Amino acid sequence: MNTEVCARFGIEFPLFAFSHCRDVVAAVTNAGGFGVLGAVAYTPDRLEEELRWIDDHVGGRPYGVDVLVPGKIDKAAEGGGGLDALLAAVPDEHWNFLVGLFAKYDVPLPDFEKAKRSNARGGAQVTKEGATELIDVSLAHPIGLIASALGTPPPLMVEKAKAAGIPVAALVGTPEHARRQVAAGVDLVVAQGGEAGGHTGEISTMVLVPEVVDTVAPVPVLAAGGIATGRQMAAALALGASGVWCGSVWLTTEEAETSPPVKEKLLAATSRDTVRSRSRTGKPARQLRSAWTQEWEGPDSPGPLGMPLQMIVAEGAMRQITKVAESGNPGARALANYFVGQCVGLMNTVRPARQVVYDMVEDFADAVERLNRITGEDPEARP
Repeated sequence: MNTEVCARFGIEFPLFAFSHCRDVVAAVTNAGGFGVLGAVAYTPDRLEEELRWIDDHVGGRPYGVDVLVPGKIDKAAEGGGGLDALLAAVPDEHWNFLVGLFAKYDVPLPDFEKAKRSNARGGAQVTKEGATELIDVSLAHPIGLIASALGTPPPLMVEKAKAAGIPVAALVGTPEHARRQVAAGVDLVVAQGGEAGGHTGEISTMVLVPEVVDTVAPVPVLAAGGIATGRQMAAALALGASGVWCGSVWLTTEEAETSPPVKEKLLAATSRDTVRSRSRTGKPARQLRSAWTQEWEGPDSPGPLGMPLQMIVAEGAMRQITKVAESGNPGARALANYFVGQCVGLMNTVRPARQVVYDMVEDFADAVERLNRITGEDPEARP
């Protein structure tokens, strides 16, 4: 396949695969696509380990890193002060609600004080200081792209990437966002529709992509949001995109680190079984609908906090819930969820990540052939 991003990044297929799992990243890159590791879940030391492993398994083929750099965070977390300050910014009523939630669903509590400290370390990764550390670790490796997942990348990120000769990508949910990203120095724009998993806006992919393409031309655009098939890839290119960015589709692959209870839920879910909720991160993020999302929207909830404070409350709790769910605990299984897009209704089988790539490419070719038949064009007759 020959698109601008294929030529620019030296890849066979214009398929960018976002995943928190290094095995998925390496598998997609080795299959001719471009794997992108989501770094927000890692400490700098752990990210160093993950990137070193990827370096050893891709044979010099290109891959990237995605860093969560929110444009705005909860004011209570802006003043610095380290882990203690972050923990102190979480109101007692939220901890109490969480304890009550565990009791209601008969899920054993973890070592609460230990869990709080661990959660705070995770929340610190989305502050300016924490994100900068992850950026520095990433740029010390032979990556081919660094992406800002939430908000305009800070000038320091762009400056450091440019100095290292690394292109910068950014995810956007509106044409206005895209315009600001390009003004900030972004080299590649990912137009992510509201169907996507994780942090999304409300504009659908079909509407957003051509708007963004027209807004930022000639900067190349990747289409994202609910894309899990080659037919959708063909549609994205028809809308003017130079490739696609997919995340959810990798969650049910053989390599994915998705826990078995959550993977079972994903395989059984329909496209109507997701919801945009602030209950995991403090910002609207599409995820699998579960008792967790329902309880945080319920009358007894104190309401989600802003980012990163809600992450401090939620992510450690969800690790415990997922662990207990694996033992068959029904309450934990009801609460368990994960970020996923509306394409979950298309994710009905477990396949190797490499096979997902090949199936998408074959499906893309079939779609293009079908269009050629409709238009009467003979692809063999092209010069």
